[in-house]
This record gives sequence, C-alpha cells and structure tokens, in this order.
Amino acid sequence: MKENEKFVGIIGLGTCVPDTVVTNKDLEKRVDTSDEWIVERTGIKERRIAEPGIATSDLATAAARKALADAGVSADEIDLIIVATATPDMFFPSVACLVQDNLKASKAAAFDLGAGCSGFVYGVVTGTQFIKSGLYKKVLVIGAETLSRILDWTDRNTCVLFGDGAGAVVLGEVADGCGVLGAHLGAEGAGGDLLKLPGGGSRNPSSPETIEGRMHYVHMNGNEVFKFATKIMGEAALEALKNANLTAADVDVLVPHQANIRIIQSAAKRLKMPMDKVIVNVDKYGNTSAASIPIALEEAVRTGRVKKDHVVVLVGFGAGLTWAACVIKWCKEDNTIA
Repeated sequence: MKENEKFVGIIGLGTCVPDTVVTNKDLEKRVDTSDEWIVERTGIKERRIAEPGIATSDLATAAARKALADAGVSADEIDLIIVATATPDMFFPSVACLVQDNLKASKAAAFDLGAGCSGFVYGVVTGTQFIKSGLYKKVLVIGAETLSRILDWTDRNTCVLFGDGAGAVVLGEVADGCGVLGAHLGAEGAGGDLLKLPGGGSRNPSSPETIEGRMHYVHMNGNEVFKFATKIMGEAALEALKNANLTAADVDVLVPHQANIRIIQSAAKRLKMPMDKVIVNVDKYGNTSAASIPIALEEAVRTGRVKKDHVVVLVGFGAGLTWAACVIKWCKEDNTIA
C-alpha cells in the first residue's frame, strides 16, 4: 500500500427501468422471428421500453436519486457526474448536465462518456481516479440508455436484442483494502464499423438521404461482434485481476455485460468459473448497453448475491470497439438498497 493511498468504492446504488415490458411473443407480431429463436440465440425473453416522451436523462435522474438515497449522500455533496450513454437526449448539452440540473447538484462538474456498452465501467474507473487524486470526494456514475429510440423495428437482427434502462452508483472513499482494486480498459478502433449508428453526425449529417437510407438506426455485424465479444470478455477480466494481483480463483461474483447468454457463458468458461457465480438477467432486460452492468450489479446486491468482502468483477465490451473490466472488493456493510 502506498503512503496516504485512498481506497475508492461504491457506496450507493440505484436503478430505473421502464414499466412497459415487450416480450418475444410481442415481437413475433412485428418482425419475422420467434420466441424460440431469440431465447436459443440470445437468452432474452423480454425487455423494457421507455414510454413516449421519456428520454435518457429521465431514466438517469431516477436511478441517480435512488443511488444518492442508498449512499445517504445529498446532491450538493456530489463533485462530479459522469453519464455513460450512446443515446443522449440530444447532441448537446450532455445528459450529465441535464441530470445535474434535475438533481440540483449545483457544485458538480458534469460530462458524458462514450464507450458504448463498456461505458459504465469506463466511468467507474475514471471516477475512481478523480477521487484517488484528491480532486474530488464524491462522484456519481450513471449508465443510461433509451436504445428503443434508435432501433429499426423492421430489422429482426437488432430490434430483438436491446432494451431501455439506467443504473447509477455513488463513488466515495472506503475502508483500506476495499473498493476498486484493479482495472483494465481497451479499444480497437479498427472494428468501429462492426457496430455503429452512421447517420446524424458530421460524417453523414441528417438529410432526406440519411433518413431514406435508415442511417439513424443501429447497424451491427452480429457475427463479427459475437466473435470479438467471446474473445475479449474473459481476457479483459483476467487483465483486471492481474492488475489487482488476484486470479480468477479469488473471484466471488462476476457481473458481465448482459448482451447475450452465450457470450456470458463463454466468459465464465474462460475464467473457469461456475455459472452460479455469474450474474445473469439478460432474460429480463435484454441488452441495455451502458446500463446493463449497473442494473445487474444492483440486482445482485439487492438479492444478496453480493456480500461484504466479496471480490466482484465487472466486465463489458461495446461499440468502438471497446472493452473494460474492474475488480472491486465489496465494502458496503448494509446491502439493503434504499
């Protein structure tokens, strides 16, 4: 341990998922697919879809309020808000600034982070460094998405996969030896074309042609993304464990990005980890991108799957292409979510 080293961990959690449930049977009525095919290929049975008029900042704010309550921290104690999202309310201002205003967290700096489905873990690692440096004391990290707004509901290869939701955590100083012990972040920009939303930016500004070309929806090469994910998830987790001077045998709970049950199983196999140590809720929510890991983590804590002193690994992959993993020694005494 370095002299005067700060240990930083999660001191509060909260989530928000829309009330509207869309099942595979519902999707059978919209596109040429079947419940059996979706479950077999992905493990997804249903997903949550935001009501009209609900934006990413609305879900993010609701999750943040729960996380603050769970941490026993007021909004004016937050020094920084980081929102990981691929579906902001608009190009600018950032979702983080909208959340700051909603919470009346007037002392907080705020910015969005774009790392696709890896974004929440990127945010946790980033927020941890701000606190370790001594610049800030409390950081709010949120993963939030309304992916239903950018899905082509006529494309059966993508519309069955995604859902909406938000998860938030409050980071702060914790007891020595607890909190974030190690991390690993990475990117492979050469694979950027495999998962993208091509329209609306400076490369392809919004126009009648981009709308006609359906460029404002998610475009994904599913086979190549699957190959990438099955390789990188386990590797990223192992690199984070190495950074923490731990091994896969030390892990009590794995919280992976909830994209596809086969990808999750592949990561567990790479780590030689039984599935009873792995948190899986992709069946209920589908792929909620940056929100998936915090939603799964909160559920694991709330249901007692994660306990004090457990070694927990968060790991994800996403558009970019990106990957991220961090190792946390769980430090919360009370696992009752506020």
